[in-house]
Amino acid sequence: MTMHEAEPHGAGTGQRLNWLRAGVLGANDGIVSVASLVVGVAGATTDNAALLTAGIAGLVGGAISMALGEYVSVSSQRDSERALIAKEREELRTMPEVELDELTQLYRERGLSDETARQVAVELTAHDALAAHLEVELGIDQDDLVNPWHAALSSAIAFTLGALLPLLAILLPPPEWRVPVTFVAVLLALAVTGTVSARIGGSAPLRASIRLVLGGALALAATWLIGTLLGTTGVV
Repeated sequence: MTMHEAEPHGAGTGQRLNWLRAGVLGANDGIVSVASLVVGVAGATTDNAALLTAGIAGLVGGAISMALGEYVSVSSQRDSERALIAKEREELRTMPEVELDELTQLYRERGLSDETARQVAVELTAHDALAAHLEVELGIDQDDLVNPWHAALSSAIAFTLGALLPLLAILLPPPEWRVPVTFVAVLLALAVTGTVSARIGGSAPLRASIRLVLGGALALAATWLIGTLLGTTGVV
């Protein structure tokens, strides 16, 4: 594979990265939230029906919540991008010379000489003025706007898949092994999602994984302790 083939060039990169981001976050939330819920219930009772009910309720409610949250968030982002595109298009229509001077100045600020900056601005304006201004001024590709439906669906599916892991881990083993098996399965899964998330964002995988694993362990320990205390006192 060549260097150019490996790099994320071309249209659709923004949407793919958005889809991946929403998927990783959804899976991580599904793992932690449902694991914390079922481990808390397991600390209070060994009843399979109670565990299944709690797990399914957490899975369905969490998946819907994640999808709605992603849809609203990404829709707001896309609306903002569309408004900026419309504004830039109107400015190019009403004051093209001012916009050409602005584009020239932006290229000067990037290190080009006055003459070269002007030539580049003129040629790009002749080719596609709107695309040139959107890229340099705003970092927007009008053909690669984020899609809220993709983000919502990705997040919901990922949350569901992530939530299935702790749900199966708490239901399948014998009662005495449920909590330890769930702890191990969840912490391993968080290490994986932390690594994937870090690679997407270009950060250090080990540090991201450690943060997620420690946070997940704390959440599981806290909910298990609460469930155990409530079960011992007979509240549930």
